[in-house]
Amino acid sequence: MRNPNRHFLLLLLLLLHLSSVLSWKRDEFRNCNQTPFCKRARARKPASCSLVAHDVSISDGDLVAKLVPKNPEISEDQTEIKPLILALSVYQDGIMRLKIDEDPSLGAPKKRFEVPDVIVSEFVSKKLWLQRLSTETIGADSGPSSIVYLSEGHEAVLRHDPFEVYVRDGAGNRVVSLNSHGLFDFEQLRQKKEGDEWEERFRGHTDSRPYGPQSISFDVSFHGADFVYGIPEHATSLALKPTRGPQVEESEPYRLFNLDVFEYIHDSPFGLYGSIPFMISHGKSGRTSGFFWLNAAEMQIDVLGSGWDAESGISLPSSQSRVDTFWMSEAGIVDAFFFVGPEPKDVMRQYTSVTGTPAMPQLFSTAYHQCRWNYRDEEDVENVDSKFDEHDIPYDVLWLDIEHTDGKKYFTWDRVLFPHPEEMQNKLAGKGRHMVTIVDPHIKRDDSFHLHKEASQKGYYVKDASGNDFDGWCWPGSSSYPDTLNPEIRSWWADKFSLQNYDGSTPSLYIWNDMNEPSVFNGPEVTMPRDAVHLGGVEHRELHNTYGYYFHMATADGLVKRGDGKDRPFVLSRAFFAGTQRYGAVWTGDNTADWDQLKVSVPMVLTLGLTGLSFTGADVGGFFGNPEPELLVRWYQIGAYYPFFRGHAHHDTKRREPWLFGERNTELIRDAIHIRYALLPFFYTLFREANMTGAPVVRPLWMEFPSDEATFSNDEAFLVGNSLLVQGIYDEKAKHVSVYLPGKQSWYDFRTGTVYKGGVTHKLKVTEESIPTFQRAGTIITRKDRFRRSSTQMVNDPYTLVIALNSSQAAEGELYIDDGCSFNFLQGAYIHRRFVFKDGKLSSINLAPASHGNVQFPSDAVIERIILLGHASGSKNALIEPSNDRVEIELGPLWVQRSHGPLAMTIRKPNVCVADDWTIKIL
Repeated sequence: MRNPNRHFLLLLLLLLHLSSVLSWKRDEFRNCNQTPFCKRARARKPASCSLVAHDVSISDGDLVAKLVPKNPEISEDQTEIKPLILALSVYQDGIMRLKIDEDPSLGAPKKRFEVPDVIVSEFVSKKLWLQRLSTETIGADSGPSSIVYLSEGHEAVLRHDPFEVYVRDGAGNRVVSLNSHGLFDFEQLRQKKEGDEWEERFRGHTDSRPYGPQSISFDVSFHGADFVYGIPEHATSLALKPTRGPQVEESEPYRLFNLDVFEYIHDSPFGLYGSIPFMISHGKSGRTSGFFWLNAAEMQIDVLGSGWDAESGISLPSSQSRVDTFWMSEAGIVDAFFFVGPEPKDVMRQYTSVTGTPAMPQLFSTAYHQCRWNYRDEEDVENVDSKFDEHDIPYDVLWLDIEHTDGKKYFTWDRVLFPHPEEMQNKLAGKGRHMVTIVDPHIKRDDSFHLHKEASQKGYYVKDASGNDFDGWCWPGSSSYPDTLNPEIRSWWADKFSLQNYDGSTPSLYIWNDMNEPSVFNGPEVTMPRDAVHLGGVEHRELHNTYGYYFHMATADGLVKRGDGKDRPFVLSRAFFAGTQRYGAVWTGDNTADWDQLKVSVPMVLTLGLTGLSFTGADVGGFFGNPEPELLVRWYQIGAYYPFFRGHAHHDTKRREPWLFGERNTELIRDAIHIRYALLPFFYTLFREANMTGAPVVRPLWMEFPSDEATFSNDEAFLVGNSLLVQGIYDEKAKHVSVYLPGKQSWYDFRTGTVYKGGVTHKLKVTEESIPTFQRAGTIITRKDRFRRSSTQMVNDPYTLVIALNSSQAAEGELYIDDGCSFNFLQGAYIHRRFVFKDGKLSSINLAPASHGNVQFPSDAVIERIILLGHASGSKNALIEPSNDRVEIELGPLWVQRSHGPLAMTIRKPNVCVADDWTIKIL
């Protein structure tokens, strides 16, 4: 019989956790001063590193060296400091990799953890095997530096004394450097001696730290830079603010430690649900560079303000601007990648060549999702679904949160509330819609639950420091967590998503991974203890930030297995790490219904895009709280441009489906969702671009305008692809908004076609109908203007081209089409067209390579309208070739759904096939 006191304590804990949603409690989480490795590292002074490079040579295609103290040293605990092993590797496309670790031959107590399954196999094959090095005495140095080729116009430099590594360009200017300020420190593993006090305590929790201090820290400098970006996840500005320096108020470093943070606050360096230790720099030089540290332990990163090193005595080249940063991690090794750019998209391509490009999503998943904690039962689901149809609002996915299960046991259904789950899903599928259910990593410790019984018998759970199955509390109560570091356990987990194993599931059901930081209600900082143990004796502290990543990977693999490798998965994850982009989508977690959270959602989504995660969004309307109608409408208007577009709400909030706020607000929300559906071909094309190149779907302005200084810190506006500029409205009852339109070319109002000059800030009147959105002159956007119940029902609908001409009367754009669901596109089954308007003629050009084999993607879809914005002539006719057909040009509505809206020059019903080569010449 179970202990009744335990039940009482569990109930009390769950109530306390639920009550914490009322406010974020800062003291539940550690700050730097309460984190010994961070406190120690921050106390170090510039030039405190005494390591020098010895025995420099080429071995196995790498530049290798030993790092030893310049003068033989004894550490504070009276142990000898042993040499470290350095290996510098060079890869195609100007990528340098630096690894520093303990020498395994010197008898360390254990092997330090290296993060597996993040670097893609294709990258490893791109290594350039170094054959030789040269030596050079640089500047006023007293000793030599070793130089190796990196790429055309770039070299990698290992400075021997003092030890420093950097990349320089052809003119000798540094690009990215490590240990320029002598802050490098590497705490070596050692055996515990009598009297050593290694335990750490925080809020009643004790971390045994069996291997003692093992942190690593170093400085990284970005030369020719004025701003740095990246290192999500934080609810803060796009351009990272300094955290230390003479003009900086006392601040915490940017923390990277995946945590379940209820109702997080904005404008804070506090770490949230995911971690990507990748930073990008940019500046007035127009140069972009990047730095990525592959390390899954807790990390703290300082952005150092100007003058922080005024008293260091270190002199660095001062002819160019520079941003200095300081990186600190609790454990692991140095496994760092330097990206030389020089353009923003070059850095994105280089980074995603290491960690993988974003997966190509299913088409339906790029449309609108409706979610709530929780839709009560099948009747509720049916009612919500029918109301969308009644109000002529399209949607594609309906979500079920934890209450759909039998007692919070995942892969089950509450058969009282959801007695016929297959029938429920099939009804949605009949309208081209899908369902998503939640599957979290905590498995209920119930001996009658087959999943727990099997995991326990197989020894598949993470262990506690004593070697027993770790037992923590989460939604089901007493829970254990699969050790997803282990590939065997990931494969076992993946098998649970088969139609046979997941009772009540159908092929139209997809998955949501929440709470996978992992969240442990009674754990230190609401997560798993750092001294928990994984496969091979790896401590949780060493891999914490990848736990959710491996869980996400296993779930996505399960959906691929379910479909026999033919169906692309859709899995949303809250926790993430570098490489998550290969497995699915991410959202920004438990936000709040207020204007500040609406505003900060934009830099959060942009930052995720800059670090490889294109398929992201924020909960529209805010997860906590009850948004006023104006806030909700504004959120839908901007959310329609998030790559991942989902409305979601906490169970304590009032119902907020789009039709519950009065007829006018329903109309405004409907219109915002219609905009997204009209733009689905444009978005899908951008997702393919991300899949091919790593370029994010939504982008900061400076990515497309890298020399325009006014864009560098602008995070209130963003670009969708290179064509649409979106400016949010972030203030209640706003009457006017200032919008900066970059570049020398004009911009066209997306709603009206009105022309605005580029390179100017425009003060615009705010209307309730929409937020300011502009199409860039010189671009072509593809739309679908017939609205259906779901994206699936739009597949064969005709296309509209919107051509925004520049001052040369030219424009171009692309369209990508495939079957929207399978992997056949990898065998060439797709259509990829480039549309070019030049010299009064529109041409459709095939970009798809010749398909090999029998896999083809046919389409009979046509282009039924071509809208010309900014065309100079009053032509009445156009000639289609090669068919030699004439079509009329007339004034038609810019938006067919708005019969009283603005008119634009329109080629009506050319009916050219979207898959064919053709030209249309204006006569």
